Amino acid sequence: MSEYVAPIRDMRFVLKELAGVEDVAQLPGCEEATLDLVDAVLEEAAKFAEEVLSPLNWPGDQEGARWHDKAVTMPAGFKEAYQLFADSGWTALACEPEWGGQGLPKVVAAAVGEMWKSANHSFSLCPLLTTGAIEALVLSGSDDLKKTYLDKMVSGLWTGMMNLTEPNAGSDLAAVRTPRRAAA
Repeated sequence: MSEYVAPIRDMRFVLKELAGVEDVAQLPGCEEATLDLVDAVLEEAAKFAEEVLSPLNWPGDQEGARWHDKAVTMPAGFKEAYQLFADSGWTALACEPEWGGQGLPKVVAAAVGEMWKSANHSFSLCPLLTTGAIEALVLSGSDDLKKTYLDKMVSGLWTGMMNLTEPNAGSDLAAVRTPRRAAA
């Protein structure tokens, strides 16, 4: 049984009454984001969060990812959940149709992303980082980079990642320090 229950009623209220999703649907490129479509997306996202992601949350935390023989092994069920996630089109929700995306407004994707984070934060980091990498490429990437990466990332075949390191800190981000400026 799932421990997470998506707050669909609250999300509908926020999207309609506070975010003005009906007004957003009047913007160029957002015309398909009707209340009926947004409701259907929220319902399906809730099912995925509750039935697929939430049940993997605790076991995933207990098992963790493992590094062995130059490869990472994800906790049991994560690979299959990601494949289902990508096959279901969740990776493409707010991405540009030009690259295979569904073109839904980011405000809808934000509500859906909140479900992923709440149901299974560990799992949600992969699509989160991919979304950031896609946005960086769309906004600043060369045409060659876009052609090489975007369709594969939007489809979920490839993912984005984050590499952070600092001399003498390794992957311990708590040890990262900014240099002090000398007083003038």
